[in-house]
Amino acid sequence: MSTFAKRERLLLADLLETAGPEAPTLCEGWQTRDLAAHVVVRERRPDASAGLLIKQLSARLDKAMEEFAAKPYEELIQLIRTGPPRFSPFQLKQLDEASNIIEFYVHTEDVRRAQEDWTPRELDPVFQDALWSRLERTARLMGRSAPTGLVLRRPDGQTAVAHRGTPVVTVTGEPSELLLFLYGRKSAAKVDLDGEKDAIAKLAEGKQLGI
Repeated sequence: MSTFAKRERLLLADLLETAGPEAPTLCEGWQTRDLAAHVVVRERRPDASAGLLIKQLSARLDKAMEEFAAKPYEELIQLIRTGPPRFSPFQLKQLDEASNIIEFYVHTEDVRRAQEDWTPRELDPVFQDALWSRLERTARLMGRSAPTGLVLRRPDGQTAVAHRGTPVVTVTGEPSELLLFLYGRKSAAKVDLDGEKDAIAKLAEGKQLGI
């Protein structure tokens, strides 16, 4: 596993363990047990996790989620810590880098920011750059359902166009915060929105943008 993906994986496992199985998360309708089950199903039941994208497989996904959520909570956390099974595609470094850095970062913040006393994490510039690299590659896919034109801007001025159209809303923040915004954690993301008032309201209140 890549350094960042492994770090975020272990941090998520620690947070889930500390929070316990019934703590809130930023994922609507999910407690920490549900989030833990989702992570395990994603890595260990690809036949079921495909239901995240393919509607016809949603029933299989729901069943797998129920089965894993019923397991002892400590077992779920240990499965997250140890990572995917030996022959999982997630063992491939390139796939791990492409998928798990964002997956574990977002879910780590799902646990952290659902707590009343949460405080921002200081993320090192190299990690922010890694997140930005992923964001640049997927911005248009992530922003395809935006109700307005959408430009993502880092504090240093680097930009990525997530959706072409007018009027345009520019969302400014660190890559880590822009990712949370695109993944539907809008109220918890530390970003600034610039554009026409009505367009900002439309974007801020719209559905989750990311896949």
